[in-house]
Amino acid sequence: MAEPMMEIRALRKSFGGVVATDDLTLDVGAGELHAVIGPNGAGKTTLISQLSGALMPDSGTIRFDGRDITRMPPYARSRRGLARSFQITSIFPEFTALDNVALAVQAHDGHSFSFFRDVRREARLRDPARAALARVGLEARAEVTARYMSHGEHRQLEIAMALATNPKMLLLDEPMAGMGPEESGLMVDILKGLKGEQTILLIEHDMDAVFRLADRITVLVYGRAIASGAPEEIRASAEVRHAYLGEDETV
Repeated sequence: MAEPMMEIRALRKSFGGVVATDDLTLDVGAGELHAVIGPNGAGKTTLISQLSGALMPDSGTIRFDGRDITRMPPYARSRRGLARSFQITSIFPEFTALDNVALAVQAHDGHSFSFFRDVRREARLRDPARAALARVGLEARAEVTARYMSHGEHRQLEIAMALATNPKMLLLDEPMAGMGPEESGLMVDILKGLKGEQTILLIEHDMDAVFRLADRITVLVYGRAIASGAPEEIRASAEVRHAYLGEDETV
């Protein structure tokens, strides 16, 4: 495996008596697409929230690009090159696709949205925004108001917003949620195009997509990693089939 871009050690998070992350340890190599899978309630979104800084762990450490970020706020992690997408899109529906991405560039640079007029005239914001839209196949939709875009295009747009911040690593939380087969196929192609260029931690329920994309897969059950390895290892794991897929199911 490549040198770790992210190192997670003995991470733990509880909510009352519920342990959502249970002494979790894993590495994400630089340039790797590492998928995290597991049943509902396994702690996947809690994990990604801790990595992004939206939640603070009870114990354990998170190192990113050689630095301890365990207690850093989200904006500081973003400045260091960590970008997150969400299960539910977080775009501005009344703005164009290009304006949404330019605003992401502006916010990453530390400016307030009160400077919105700059977004519509400054090349330093719009040029990287156009480049990010092109990377996700939305260059022809740049001037379309987001409210008139499809659900799948919203997911593409959110990834463009993350890419426009020039991240070292993407945290993608179910980018194919709510998509049909055609939209999911397009998203798989987009993520394939990013492989090797970006380090990616992917949370996803679409197992076909996971096994087509992932370099490595970690399986969470009740906040604990029960298996981690190459896709073929996860396919062959009886423990994974029993705990997640069911005794008689195959991946």
